[in-house]
Amino acid sequence: MFAQIKRLGADTAIYGISTIVGRFLSFLLVPFYTNVLVPGEYGIVSYVYSLIAFANVLYAYGLESAYFKYSATLEKGTSAETFSTSFLVLCATSIFFSAGVIFSKNAISTLIGLPSAMGTVILCTAGMLAFDAVALVPFASLRMERKAKTFALLKLANIVINVVTNIVLLVHFRMGVEGVFISGVVSSAATVLMLLPVIFRHLVFTVRPGLLAALLRFGVPTIPSGLAAMAIQVIDRPILRAFTDDATVGIYQANYRLGIFMMLIVSMFDYAWRPFFFSTAKEWNAKEIFSRVLTYLVLGMSVVFLFFSFFIEDIVRISYHGHYLIRPLYWNGLPIVPIVLLGYLFLGISTNVTAGLYIQKKTQFLIIGTAVGAFINIGANYILIPLYGIYGAAWATLLAYAGMAVAGYIPSQHVFPVRYEWPRIGMVFAITGLCFAGYLVIKQQSVATCGSVLMIAVKILLLLLFGWFLIAVKFFKKEEIVRMKSILTSRTIRRIF
Repeated sequence: MFAQIKRLGADTAIYGISTIVGRFLSFLLVPFYTNVLVPGEYGIVSYVYSLIAFANVLYAYGLESAYFKYSATLEKGTSAETFSTSFLVLCATSIFFSAGVIFSKNAISTLIGLPSAMGTVILCTAGMLAFDAVALVPFASLRMERKAKTFALLKLANIVINVVTNIVLLVHFRMGVEGVFISGVVSSAATVLMLLPVIFRHLVFTVRPGLLAALLRFGVPTIPSGLAAMAIQVIDRPILRAFTDDATVGIYQANYRLGIFMMLIVSMFDYAWRPFFFSTAKEWNAKEIFSRVLTYLVLGMSVVFLFFSFFIEDIVRISYHGHYLIRPLYWNGLPIVPIVLLGYLFLGISTNVTAGLYIQKKTQFLIIGTAVGAFINIGANYILIPLYGIYGAAWATLLAYAGMAVAGYIPSQHVFPVRYEWPRIGMVFAITGLCFAGYLVIKQQSVATCGSVLMIAVKILLLLLFGWFLIAVKFFKKEEIVRMKSILTSRTIRRIF
């Protein structure tokens, strides 16, 4: 068992490298934006990008997934025909859709509540949507050919170009919100240019009607699930804007993005988990392994939750030449960070417990979890935002991810029952909750009396208490203690080095 789990950990690290680098580079835009844009401007950026997320689903209409299926099986044509049909049709529809957006920019600006002076934002959005859709199939072909390095390098190049262009346009030319969207369209266009060798290597300028019909039959039905998934991730921004204003959305977005530390853990795990559970499913102790993986995953995510919940305020207050991770204008939103971290923790649980649906080929039940999460998120946002503002939006996301985990767990247990270690997981949650509650009490009582150094010492002590409580309640099994001792022996350490 430990050998398989060790392999999963190694795969998580390997798959996560490009993810970490890419997401970290994107995350660098958060402190940059918060230091050069006021909350109202950043709120507009966040709001429009949330709408772009929904539009991306419509622009792609499932053809990327359909390409994966028919490129792998070659049921309806050759590899070149599958690529060309998917690619050329996406090019045509993307041009058509974006042309409609450009010609209707004034009406769209009014519909979504953008100032008329920001017509450039609509034009750039139309360009981004088109270029990103055109790039879908070439990127998918790189994944099919297992050219992971090329795929990762191009994705990273896109992010680097976006970051650099943002810095130039916002700092040197002081273009504000428009500069953000010009940077987006420039990086998207540059990515398509870098993909030209891939495109020309596969393109045969052939569109097979029968193949296209099959692609559409497979892809179009995935649109509702794609929209539901986007609703879980970004619907809170437009709803929050409807009840508040752009500045509130900007403050919410800046602090929500600080949840990246948990999101990276979940993303890295997801990359490794899917191939791992497929390859492990036929082993005699597969269910025992899956159960233990969830226990360790919850334990690891709980440590991340406590660490960043305790220290995020200290981290954002670190000043470098008068600049902060996020500017003080945004600090009143910091209390939502633990809520966001906890939401991603439940997303990690959802990723784990739905493995049975993939193993037993019952993926049609996945839409249930996504739909439940979307409905919870939309409903909770409408109920909680008028009452609690950004805190209501954060709690709505947490409830949505928790609902997804439950809605995915129930059908997965029906088709592939796994005896998860719920008593041990319950211990982790209870101890985590106890330490976090202790932190909140101490923080409230010591605001005026404790210096920052003393408070940091208290936080470190609480983290140590977390580990001590786990030992005190005998969380660790005998074989786990033996394994940990063997890892910590000097002999093992010498072997590592």
